[in-house]
Amino acid sequence: MTDGVDLPQAPIHERLGITILEASPDRCVGTMPVEGNTQPFGLLHGGASCVLAESLASIAATLYARPDRVALGVDLNATHHRAVRSGVVRGVATPIHRGRTTATYDVVITDEEDRRVCTVRLTCHLRPAT
Repeated sequence: MTDGVDLPQAPIHERLGITILEASPDRCVGTMPVEGNTQPFGLLHGGASCVLAESLASIAATLYARPDRVALGVDLNATHHRAVRSGVVRGVATPIHRGRTTATYDVVITDEEDRRVCTVRLTCHLRPAT
C-alpha cells in the first residue's frame, strides 16, 4: 500500500531484490534477500543494508514532501549490529523529524528472527519539485 500514490520504479531495487511492502509518510517497510547482496566473506554487505534503508526512508520522505517538493538524501549514518549470512532482512522506516526543508527517518533492519541487524538514520533535503 502506497498511500494512493504510484511510486516510480528504482532499477537498484530490482538488482538487489528489494520489495516495498508498505509505504506512507509515516512508515515504509521493505525486504531484501541476503543472497546476492553479500561481501566476499558471505555476509550481508553493509552497503546493501544502506541501500535498503535509504530507499525506505527516501520513499517515506518523498510521500511526505509531495506534491510540491521532492526528497533528496543528504546524510546517512549506519551502525551494523550483527552479521547475516542467509535469509531475508526487513527494514522499517519511521520519521523522527519532518519539517519544511528537511525530513529525518530512523530505519531499523532486522533478520528473520527479528534481531536487529542495522540501525540507519537518513536525512533528506526537501526541495521544490520544479
